Amino acid sequence: MSQHNIVGSEAFDRRPTVYLRSVKSGGVRRLRARTAMAFGLGVFVTAVGGVMLAAALFMPV
Repeated sequence: MSQHNIVGSEAFDRRPTVYLRSVKSGGVRRLRARTAMAFGLGVFVTAVGGVMLAAALFMPV
């Protein structure tokens, strides 16, 4: 008969618990940098679009 190390309410979880033993921090750092760059680019594009829209609406023809 096999023995199981089931502790507390683990037996009633719907998903199995997964433990990550080693994660390279470089991947997380690159992902965070890419997300920040995408956010900054989105802010820049929105600001330029707002300036162009304001110029198109308020500039005399």
